[in-house]
Amino acid sequence: MNVLVVDDDKLDRMQIKRTLSSSNLEVNITEALTVDEGLAAYSEGNFDVVLLDYRMPQRDGIEMIVEIRNEPKESSTAIVMMSSSEDEELAINCIKAGAQDFLIKSEITESRLRRAIQHATTRFELEQQLFKTYQKVKALAETDTLTNLPNRYYFDETLKQAIANNQRNNHKLALLLIDLDNFKLVNDSFGHDVGDLLLKKIVSRIKGCLRGSELFARLGGDEFAITLSSLEYAEHANLVARRIITLMQKPVEIVSTPINATCSIGISLHPDNGVTSEELFKCADIAMYKAKKLGRNQVCFFETEMQYKFQNRLRIESELRTAITNNELEVYYQPIVRPKNGELKGFEALIRWNIDGKIRAPDQFIQIAEESNQISDIGVWIMESVIHQLSLWNTNREKPLRAAINISSSQLYDFELVDKLKEFGSRYSVDLSLIDIELTETVLLENTKVVKEVIIKLTELGCRISLDDFGTGFSSLSHLRHYPISTLKIDRSLMPKSIEDTKNKNIVEGVTSMAKILKLEIVAEGVEEESNMQLCEELGIDFVQGYFISKPIPSSEAEKLFL
Repeated sequence: MNVLVVDDDKLDRMQIKRTLSSSNLEVNITEALTVDEGLAAYSEGNFDVVLLDYRMPQRDGIEMIVEIRNEPKESSTAIVMMSSSEDEELAINCIKAGAQDFLIKSEITESRLRRAIQHATTRFELEQQLFKTYQKVKALAETDTLTNLPNRYYFDETLKQAIANNQRNNHKLALLLIDLDNFKLVNDSFGHDVGDLLLKKIVSRIKGCLRGSELFARLGGDEFAITLSSLEYAEHANLVARRIITLMQKPVEIVSTPINATCSIGISLHPDNGVTSEELFKCADIAMYKAKKLGRNQVCFFETEMQYKFQNRLRIESELRTAITNNELEVYYQPIVRPKNGELKGFEALIRWNIDGKIRAPDQFIQIAEESNQISDIGVWIMESVIHQLSLWNTNREKPLRAAINISSSQLYDFELVDKLKEFGSRYSVDLSLIDIELTETVLLENTKVVKEVIIKLTELGCRISLDDFGTGFSSLSHLRHYPISTLKIDRSLMPKSIEDTKNKNIVEGVTSMAKILKLEIVAEGVEEESNMQLCEELGIDFVQGYFISKPIPSSEAEKLFL
């Protein structure tokens, strides 16, 4: 056993050496008279135990303990502090500083010293084991187990430190939030095992874009974050983000299957966009949301206008939660008529939100309702309201009216939609063959098994399926072939704006011809001029709707004007 004795008193050192020699321990003793000598000896050698006097000239023993514990040596040493003082507070302070035991010099005997050394050595070994366990637990608590990147907790704490450091200089700090595009689709299509492999490969790719000084972390799921510190210009953050976007263009190959895995990146800057980690995260998240809205596979910096839109969105989302309860939602009805004789077929039901006397159109809140998962409750309310109204209008009516109801993509993932329609039809004695379910082509793009099953079950109830907004960019004949579509609605944007607008006229004529060949009912939207009405009559279009006939109006007005 190698022992370092640090004591400025020669007689005390001799006493300790004699006591050690008479013990059963095999020891090699090195002596030092001051703290500085002791530290020099400690740095050069490997000692099992340090016997250290507290009171010495220039520097005391506690200072030596602190320096020993801060020295980055692979093998550390047990420390026994010695003093002539019997002060218990001194003993406690020595233990707190890092000593394993404390001996009063006047009480040192051969057996007591041997026992103190053994206890100190054992205690120190236990402390080391406990520290290693702590380090392992700390690493687990701060590391994402799948990718071995720092996790959300570690990233949050480190970002706070980086912000504090950045406040002391004139540089910029950038936070990049990265979200994979359509990652849920990968999990749904290939399974979570493939999704996990994809995440690992993506992490490897992104690491290749970084220099190593950045903090790169996985926040959870398919969301990642990067901190770039000490930037002179914001453009440096843009360059890093663009490198990542470019590198992600190439498909990732997993089990010989190429998988497209692009990403959207939002960037916020300190101190420009916020002075706390929470503010930076919020701004980067808003910027990333905008990148998604712009079509994904984009980089967006945070702007003040984004913050306004985000706050407005939160306000609308909050107000929506009580809209049904407060009877603020209304159904407006737009008539659908034959262009030849003005015969009324029925109405398209369109939701409006009357809040504080101001009418909000669907484009101001429907998307928010979908993203906040409130669309299902709103959709059920619309269905019941329309079917109830239809039952009142068709009472004693020789030729019953039809009603068209718009359904969102999220509603088509819920089999309860079918059950609710059936329930309302039975409750209000309405034949569901009088209900047209209007779907946009973006809904059909998802092409999942659940969506197909729900559409088929709707047709089994008797409902007719209308393909709305045909011609707005996603038009595909495959939708007409693979889904039980009965009606094609020509989008308002295709309706000629004037007599000279031959291009749109030819498009409408072509779409009409195709629909007739497929034996589909045709409804033209956006009929706003008499010339539009005449064109639809000439082309043999079945039904029309638009401001030339009527704008969407409340049920009471619809009754007065059309019933």
